[in-house]
Amino acid sequence: MKEYKPLDFTGLQTYSIHDRFSKVTVANFARPLPAGATIAEFFESLPDQLAGRDFPEFVDRLAACRKAERPLIMGMGAHVIKVGLNPLIIDLMERSIITGLALNGACVIHDTEIAIAGRTSEDVEQVLGKGAFGAAKETGEIINAAIREGANTDKGMGEAIGSYLREKEYPHNDMSLLATASRLGVPVTVHAAIGTDIIHIHPSACGASIGKTSYHDFKLFCSMIADLEGGAYLNVGSAVLLPEVFLKALTVVRNLGHTVNCFTTANFDFIKQYRPMTNVVNRPTAGGGKGYNFTGHHELMIPLLALALKEKIKT
Repeated sequence: MKEYKPLDFTGLQTYSIHDRFSKVTVANFARPLPAGATIAEFFESLPDQLAGRDFPEFVDRLAACRKAERPLIMGMGAHVIKVGLNPLIIDLMERSIITGLALNGACVIHDTEIAIAGRTSEDVEQVLGKGAFGAAKETGEIINAAIREGANTDKGMGEAIGSYLREKEYPHNDMSLLATASRLGVPVTVHAAIGTDIIHIHPSACGASIGKTSYHDFKLFCSMIADLEGGAYLNVGSAVLLPEVFLKALTVVRNLGHTVNCFTTANFDFIKQYRPMTNVVNRPTAGGGKGYNFTGHHELMIPLLALALKEKIKT
């Protein structure tokens, strides 16, 4: 067997660090801020590296798209609602910063429960063993009634539920994304997957109505994406469903001849996942525009984004 000895490094060629390109310099470092600094000063103080560079650039792109009156659409998973961010999203809708919403089915449930009771998010471990998970009477009956009414009047699910909440004048409609969108005329689409949402187990559920209203919303969403050139699409907290819906909508509108090549996308979530990175951040912007990924808690990242946008746009 061959015998190895430690390698002799005596002949190694070296060079001066002063002649070498370096990716990090002291000019890139963060700097301390005094108390009371503005968001703009905060951004200027960030290290000029990775997200410290990307996040201010991203905010600039969103502000530019809204100043040019291009759409800014937010796709959402339900966790955004469950951690209490409705008031911030409502504020951005009222300021005409967010121009459209795309929701999954769970968003509808939590948003409606907020409207009717001011509370949501049951303790699943506590009730699952008894078969009581998702069996709240009002939640199932109200949402399913709104969906059936929407199907009968040729409305999408988002519009139907928002209109229904406003018609019934529930006590916390001011905290509801759906009711607010209905009041403001902001388009909101709901993309349901049969069997994923608690309202589907209620006897009041109608599969035909769910399918009709959600398919209506997919076509409405496609119309919104057809107008995305120069705009922005954010995926916040949806790991699978909305990234897939976004990719299919984009291919439909391009197939039909709409020019949607240069726009901004971003994914906000706890961890980097395949579909948001591929279907929202990377593939759609390959021919123009730019995609970003920001990893972190929604309850911190979305308030930061909202404040930065308001300061930048000054609405």
